[in-house]
Amino acid sequence: MNKLRVSALLALCFFALPLFAQDNGLDAGDRGAVFAREEFRLGVQAYDRFAFNEAILAFERALSFVPGNPLILEWLGQAYYRSGMEDTALRQWEAALDIYGPRSPRGVLLGSRVETVRNRRSLFTRLDDEARYVEAGRYPGRQDDGQTLYRQPTSVLPLEDGSSWVVAYGSNELVRIDVNGIIRERIRGPLNGFDRPYDMVRGQDGRYYVSEYRGNRISVLSPQGVWQGYIGSRGRGPGQFVGPQNLSIDEDGYLYVVDYGNRRILKFDPDGVFILAFGLRGGGFPGLVSPTGLASGGGVIYAADSVRREIYRFDSNGTYLGPLEAEGLTGPESLRFTGDGRLLAADTNRIIIIDPQSSVVREAGLAGNPGVRIVGADTDSNGNILAANFSEGEVSVLTRMDDMASGLFVQIERVISDRFPEITVEIQVQDRARRPVVGLDGGNFLLSENGEAVSEQSFLGAAYLSGQSDIALLMERSPEALAYRDDMAAAARDAASSGAGVIVVSAGEQPVLGAGDIAQAARGAAASYSPRWRFDQGLRLAATSLLPGAKKRAVVFVTTGALGDEAFSQYGLSELAAYMANNGIVFYAVLLGNTPARAEIQYLCTQTGGAALPLYRSRSIGPEIAALKNSPSGTYILRYRSSLATDFGRAYLPVEAEVYLLDRSGRDGRGYFAPLE
Repeated sequence: MNKLRVSALLALCFFALPLFAQDNGLDAGDRGAVFAREEFRLGVQAYDRFAFNEAILAFERALSFVPGNPLILEWLGQAYYRSGMEDTALRQWEAALDIYGPRSPRGVLLGSRVETVRNRRSLFTRLDDEARYVEAGRYPGRQDDGQTLYRQPTSVLPLEDGSSWVVAYGSNELVRIDVNGIIRERIRGPLNGFDRPYDMVRGQDGRYYVSEYRGNRISVLSPQGVWQGYIGSRGRGPGQFVGPQNLSIDEDGYLYVVDYGNRRILKFDPDGVFILAFGLRGGGFPGLVSPTGLASGGGVIYAADSVRREIYRFDSNGTYLGPLEAEGLTGPESLRFTGDGRLLAADTNRIIIIDPQSSVVREAGLAGNPGVRIVGADTDSNGNILAANFSEGEVSVLTRMDDMASGLFVQIERVISDRFPEITVEIQVQDRARRPVVGLDGGNFLLSENGEAVSEQSFLGAAYLSGQSDIALLMERSPEALAYRDDMAAAARDAASSGAGVIVVSAGEQPVLGAGDIAQAARGAAASYSPRWRFDQGLRLAATSLLPGAKKRAVVFVTTGALGDEAFSQYGLSELAAYMANNGIVFYAVLLGNTPARAEIQYLCTQTGGAALPLYRSRSIGPEIAALKNSPSGTYILRYRSSLATDFGRAYLPVEAEVYLLDRSGRDGRGYFAPLE
């Protein structure tokens, strides 16, 4: 906290210069400036109501009275940005930057925003598979005063809220540590405790499985961490262990256990019923010598051997499929799949990433000198690599080098001043690649006004903790879709079963919001189907309808795969993608029939983090949509009491926000108007 306050004082000096000096054109006494101030006020208030088009018109009118005003240009660019017109936004920001000057306090802040948005749009932005990771912080196992917090970590299990479970082998416990390195919870097992816990995984039903190396068993915990029972016992027979270590769960929920002492791998069903063992010599396989890491994906089980310095592949029945031709391994231990289908491996003192298709091995980063032993590693919800440093008794936090250099991308998205002087602000925190930063709390934020810390700052909540989500069902109204009206109703019922708030948008010649029964609205009247149906206008209406609602939101396009001749006649593809991405809206496509998704639909899914799903598959689309409520969101809500004079609601009141996380930081500044008196 002392570090936060020191950094805060430096930042307060940054914002100490008045943002709105007399020569900005808004405080002059001429008649044009008076009109400009009023239009500017209306534009700011429209922006905070998510009426971005209205805000753009108001800012344009204000500029007609005071051309070249940098503050209005900056706001105009922000409104264009939230509307998805990023090229136009960048032009406005660059014009404002030329007037501010790149080295002025406001110019530095705006220049950073321009650079981040440009990098996001660039085709030459460094790809994740080329990224280098550096140490950004540590979760120490011992305090400076010598007090032990935990000992000898062997594994980490990241959670959706940004925190992670750390398996502490040396202190016989599980500790949950948040993104700031603070221990929030401890679990020590049943009355007799854990006996050298080694690894931890979570099943599809939310239950946890913990291997106990010296206890020769697997502990089963409820989703709340309550101990429920054991799997297995000491021995060499079926379902028995001698030193169980690493664990993995496959796509069907089966549990795989490295039985280190017996040099094999055991498979259990989710309830702990033994199914089979594999990994011994035979069938062309030389046999495991020192089995360590374990990962499952795509129907393949990957098992590392630290002595042979190999990674072997098996199918789910234990049949040997051959080695993964990965060269340069020195002593692989844990294996985990990343979100993009690559293998993350702890290899002595380094973290490596392996492409299972090409077998290409890339060193992502080092976590200490050659004497360090990294036993387990995984990626957390913020894209960091957490490495369990067994020899040093701590967890290292590795962050992409580019992210360290660029810091956090912070945006004050909305200011609610209806109850002035009580002010509520919504702040979005992301990294350079638009990934939300989750797990922050009130201690990560500092709000200020004109260089002075605000009074009564309080943390109201974070969207990542919310289980609420909203969905806009966008229904294709082409003549080809008319034959699928019953399927559309079925898709609507599946979406409604997800527990999200659902609205229906009919993408006809004139897109409209549906009313009444959801399934009936999804079917639509036969007359609404037309060759001149409008995808772009329908998508825009669907996305706009979501803005005032939950922060976890998605447009679900129910389609035959067609887009129509006038699909992008008013709004371009990139503009639609940016509109959703810049407002935190995910795009899904639900495909009717057997037609694959067009490239444009796939593009929208990729840019917003969604997916194209066939309506009829092994399970309905309901679970996929229901998962939206657990998706990450970087929106945070804070409240404070303003001490500024409002001039009866005519004064433009500044607010600045700074965010700190380990060795990274970011800031934003904007203003608002109090209600007119």
